[in-house]
Amino acid sequence: MAAALLVALPGCAAGGDGGGSSSAPGDRQARDGDRSARGDEGDEADETVAPSSCPPGVAGCRVTEGRIVYVERVDPDGDGDAHFVVADPQGITLPGLTAVDVRRGLRPDPLPGVGDLISAAGPVQTGSYGQSQIHALELHVAGR
Repeated sequence: MAAALLVALPGCAAGGDGGGSSSAPGDRQARDGDRSARGDEGDEADETVAPSSCPPGVAGCRVTEGRIVYVERVDPDGDGDAHFVVADPQGITLPGLTAVDVRRGLRPDPLPGVGDLISAAGPVQTGSYGQSQIHALELHVAGR
């Protein structure tokens, strides 16, 4: 079922055409190599991220926190947003997975990648494939 989500989520935002690119396994290896060079390999278990919270009065707002398992780096509909799928026990999109749509103004630069820890909060909306996803109003990336 998770594989079906990864196939369907490239067009997370309403109106997406399903195009885009994901993080390659080498992206994670490159970052892990960077961690080793800095001497902090193994610190991943101790890594924390600032918690995100729902603004007062936002209907249907939910919070997620977890490691990224998929990144859509190229936005297929051209509005500049980014999409992440997070391993999350509460599983808003699918059991154990939550999709997060991040608007251009909130999009982190550089984008976090597979394995990075994030938290996000926002209302749950329906994506272009009918999936439930968080439309982030707040986003935090570990170490930033």
